[in-house]
Amino acid sequence: MKRPVFSKNTSTSVALYARYHSDLVAAQYCDAHYGPDKFGVPNFSKRMVQLCTTAMKEGSHRNALDLGCAVGRSTFELASHFDQVTGIDYSTRFIDIANRIKKNGWACYQLPEEGVLISDHEISLSDHDLAETAHKVSFFQGDTLNLEPRFCDYDLILAANLIDRLSEPRKFLAHIHKRLLVGGLLVIASPYNWLDQFTPRKQWLGGRFRAGSPLNSLEGIGRKLSKHFIMIDEPQEVECVIRETARTFRHCNSQATLWRRIR
Repeated sequence: MKRPVFSKNTSTSVALYARYHSDLVAAQYCDAHYGPDKFGVPNFSKRMVQLCTTAMKEGSHRNALDLGCAVGRSTFELASHFDQVTGIDYSTRFIDIANRIKKNGWACYQLPEEGVLISDHEISLSDHDLAETAHKVSFFQGDTLNLEPRFCDYDLILAANLIDRLSEPRKFLAHIHKRLLVGGLLVIASPYNWLDQFTPRKQWLGGRFRAGSPLNSLEGIGRKLSKHFIMIDEPQEVECVIRETARTFRHCNSQATLWRRIR
């Protein structure tokens, strides 16, 4: 696999590339996307798509874009509601897995149990009633901040757990309207885990001080989107659980916001 060249124009970093190309993280995401629910917490990807489709009951359902799609669960879920769905992720490892699942309908992965002990797992699109619409999905490796011009004119753009891993989230918010039709819906979800290793502090949308006053991420997002969008509902907290070992799990809440493009 050819490694990308990192420059000031890319939305990722060496640290981000290393994290999302490891065997362990790939397996964790397969389990988070397609594995069993944990501690009664509903599947995060499925829940995000439910939020999208509930808000779009009266809108067009032709084309949807899933940015930061990882191994593809939300992309496949969207295909049950849209004519065509595009999933894009920077990780070639994630996109390879997503395409393999689309082609074969299933995939296998291994998870650590304890110490050096591992367990084998298999996932299937048919187990989630997603096999019949998988043909409507296309996956591409791509840089969110430098997408090809052809990725445009969408009725819905979903960006789940993405913005706090971009090097320039402000640039993303300033230009994302160009990819979305007027009247279309932009859905953003994030735990706002701002880290210098992924996003320079001056680029953080929140979690810092601005002119001596605390700035939270929702305020930062609203300021960048206000020229072209309105928020159409109250923010919602969506839980996510990622299995690390048989007895260790990582739990987080992502704040989900829905934005309608008005101009």
